[in-house]
Order: sequence, then C-alpha cells, then structure tokens
Amino acid sequence: MENLRKGFPVLEQYTYLNTAASGLLPESVWEFRQNHDLDFLLGGSVFKEKQADILTETRELVGEFFNCVPSQVALVPNFSYGFNTLLEGLDKPQKALLLKNDYPSLNWAMESRNFEISYAEIDQNLEKNIAEAFENQQPDFFAFSIVQYINGIKIDLDFIKKLKQKYPETLFFADGTQFCGTEEFNFEESGLDVLICSTYKWLNAGYGNAFMLFKKEVEGKIAPKALGFGSLQGKYKAHQGNFIEKFEPGHQDTLNYGSLAEALKLMKKIGIGEISSTIESLSVTAKSEFKKMNLLEESVIKRKTHSSIFNIKGGEKLFQYLKSKNIIISQRGEGIRVSFHYFNTEKELDFLIKELKKFGV
Repeated sequence: MENLRKGFPVLEQYTYLNTAASGLLPESVWEFRQNHDLDFLLGGSVFKEKQADILTETRELVGEFFNCVPSQVALVPNFSYGFNTLLEGLDKPQKALLLKNDYPSLNWAMESRNFEISYAEIDQNLEKNIAEAFENQQPDFFAFSIVQYINGIKIDLDFIKKLKQKYPETLFFADGTQFCGTEEFNFEESGLDVLICSTYKWLNAGYGNAFMLFKKEVEGKIAPKALGFGSLQGKYKAHQGNFIEKFEPGHQDTLNYGSLAEALKLMKKIGIGEISSTIESLSVTAKSEFKKMNLLEESVIKRKTHSSIFNIKGGEKLFQYLKSKNIIISQRGEGIRVSFHYFNTEKELDFLIKELKKFGV
C-alpha cells in the first residue's frame, strides 16, 4: 500500500481525502512538465517539431486506457469546452433528459440553450427514475454524470448499456470526470455515444487537459462548427475539416496534454485492477462505518454499489475542525464531502473516524 503513495508529497503533510475536488500532481508528471518547458526554452521552434508526437502518444494512451480507437479521441482543455462544442453541433430544438441537480457545468450548458428539457431524480431509485423518464419523454439525447459530485451516487453502467439497446436512436452523453481513473472502463462496449472527462481529479493529470471519446456513429448526428488553421493534423487527423479536428481548433497545449500522457503511464504501471480494488475496498469500509455513525443520506445507504465519494452530515464547525487536523475535505451540498483514491489507506479512514468521534459526531 505504501508503494502506491510514493511520488505524492502532499500525503506527507495532510490526510488528503479530497480527490473529488482536485487530484494530486504526481512527481513523475511534475518532472515531465519541467523537462517539457526546458526543451522549449532551449529549442524554440525545434521543440515545436515534436508537438505532433506528444499529442499522438497522448491520444493513443487515452484510447488504450479506455478502449477507444485513437482516431475517435479528441483532446480538449476541459469538460465545459468539450461539452459546449458538442452541444453547438446539435440541431435545436431537441428533447433532452438531464438528472436534477447534476453537475452545474453539465446542466447549465444545457439549460442555457433552446432544448426541451425534462429531469430524472437522483435518489436510491435512480435507474428506475431514468427508465420512466425515457418512457414518458422519449428524449433525443440524455446527458448525465456517471458519478454524482455531491454524494457519490454512481449510475449503473450495465443499465445504461441496456437502455441504449432499447433506445438506439437516443444519444447518450456522459461526464466521466468523477469516474474515469477509478475502475476499468471499456468505452467501445459501453452504451455511451460520447464520454467527456476533465482529468485533474482521479487521473491526477493536473489542470488544462481533458478528453472526449466518440462512437463512430455520432459523426453523422453532430456537426461541430469550430475550426482553426493552427490545429496540427497529426497521425489521426488525416484531412482538413475531419470530425475530431473540429473539437481541437488551434494549437494544442503539449505541456498539459503531455501531462495527461505521463499520468496515464503511471496508472498503467500500477494497474487499473490494483487501483480499482483498493478504491472499492476503502469505499465499502467507509460506507459501513459512516452508516453506523448515521452520517449518510438514505439514498446512498439504500444503493447496492457506490463510488468512493461520500457526503457526510456536518456543518461549518466540523469542517473547520477537520481542517485543523490537516484532514483535507470539501463542503458540498448540505454536508461535508470526503473521497478516497488509491493512494489513501484504511489508516487514514480510521483517523478520520477517530476525529469525527472526538468532535462528537
């Protein structure tokens, strides 16, 4: 377990239970970033000639990690940029289904446009609520977060796959920002048409990088309008005006996309199986302990499976108390959000529980 913590200096100072807000920067990524800018400092345009190789490697690593052909991977600066570009490529008006109180960057982007929107409730019956909304509304597309940012409720991806089979003409757009990097995921075999993920959280890739995965079939249904002369063609953008290029106008940031490549190399070295089992073990134990202490909402308690994000009951005083103990968490919704990644330990969970009890929770 201690080997999983190497390369994260933050863990020497804090009990860091806040990946749902911001992942940590691994030393290997930091070293890449320093070398990248040193090469640019010393090489100028000579370094620029290597940019296509950096972007190609990143695209291939994303495709390998999530089982998506590299030519269907777009590199974008953040979820919001990618999602808004996607929405601008859709004909309007269309009927859309969202989850009520889903992540603001997702719902706000939808609500600011001329779509006919309906909502499904996020509770212990999430999948049932979605199925009923599909029957009643017959949406043209469904946009949702795989894992909810406030309380960690995770949608059943097998349910999504079956729902897509039942409604093949509906487009399924997913935000994977609170999901990607926590368990193995096969995009090609999923029910998703598009997945978008900012990678500064669970992939520990730093800020300014994200990716989009596309099924080939969506190209005739989405018509993005962005173009730019400076966009490098590269190995997977063989002709001007191709689909992926419209999500990557202009020069690409090789510092940040190269950081994503280095972060994926680290996770690949550890192994997604090891990462997933560690996270799952912590999640199961944490849920059991928080349930005993009556800290969880009923909708989370009644779900069979859950992510490693929890919203526990508590206000400003508890939040400040935990901070005083160098436990890094976030205030979200009506409680305090804690989240566990592969570099966290049961010892840290025990410390959190001990301090909660000391406070009188």
